[in-house]
Amino acid sequence: MSDHDTPVGPVDATVIPRFAGPATFARLPRIDEVDQTALEGGIAILGMPFDAGTSYRPGARFGPGHIRASSKLLRPFHPGLGVSPFAVHQVVDAGDLALNPFDIPEALATIESGVVALRRRGMRVITLGGDHTVALPILRAVAADVGPVAVIHFDAHLDTWDTYFGAPFTHGTPFRRASEEGLLDLRRCVHVGTRGPLYSEHDLRDDAILGFRVITADDYETDGVAGVAETLRRRVGDGPVYVSVDVDVLDPAFAPGTGTPEAGGLSSRELLGTLRRLAGLNLLGADVVEVSPAYDHAEVTGIAAAHIVYELLAVMAVRVGDPRPRS
Repeated sequence: MSDHDTPVGPVDATVIPRFAGPATFARLPRIDEVDQTALEGGIAILGMPFDAGTSYRPGARFGPGHIRASSKLLRPFHPGLGVSPFAVHQVVDAGDLALNPFDIPEALATIESGVVALRRRGMRVITLGGDHTVALPILRAVAADVGPVAVIHFDAHLDTWDTYFGAPFTHGTPFRRASEEGLLDLRRCVHVGTRGPLYSEHDLRDDAILGFRVITADDYETDGVAGVAETLRRRVGDGPVYVSVDVDVLDPAFAPGTGTPEAGGLSSRELLGTLRRLAGLNLLGADVVEVSPAYDHAEVTGIAAAHIVYELLAVMAVRVGDPRPRS
């Protein structure tokens, strides 16, 4: 996109009411509605309606549509970062991938090829999940371009377990597989918001070997949002970063619509504030997963997820060297 081109943004809410208009994320244009030359350097919002890797409550296959429906109130200007993310680069809704719900390896291959295709067009991808299994093929696609990456993983759970019922690809195993496959920079990965019981004391030992540092939900009590964010920035440094957000990192009071809820989680304000303080990092892509609308009410979880995506878009719009947000 040249300096003279203006990105196509959401439809004007003063002309088309928010309860009408397109069903895309934030009422953005579809990818086929934008001049293809404008996509270089842009961002694609890509749905992955898949939950065959879920171990407890299902329903995340309906998450992408629910997040889109909950995003209608998003507005163009982000006051916390002083940026209009839809004006800095072209953002489009790339629709949903058609994923086989009966064959996990085939679905993972479809995800990887779908992300690769968008990245070859010069786009970064923010994924609407879907369960957390989808993170593995996304990381395969990203690492194929840039090599091992840092991962900032917001989640109540480690997701570095080995198998469930002998199955190696589930929503509890993506980051173990990613580490084993050499997709992760083992010096720069971190979990944020973990809490609750584990299967064994060995879980944390294994997790450290796989390359992760852990910032628990309790650490927010002592360090606060600013302290946690500064720890994150020191951990990941200036290299390429991928952000993965399982909505169950939020306390069930803020995100009831998810498959594996755990008490004692982050508030929406804490999570959004942490993400905001990542502005200026080399963020290559992101996912927001595990929204299960059957357990949601009043769009509480969907609205939180939509704002998480918007926060990530704003962070991506802040160029390296721009002022950091106010603490």
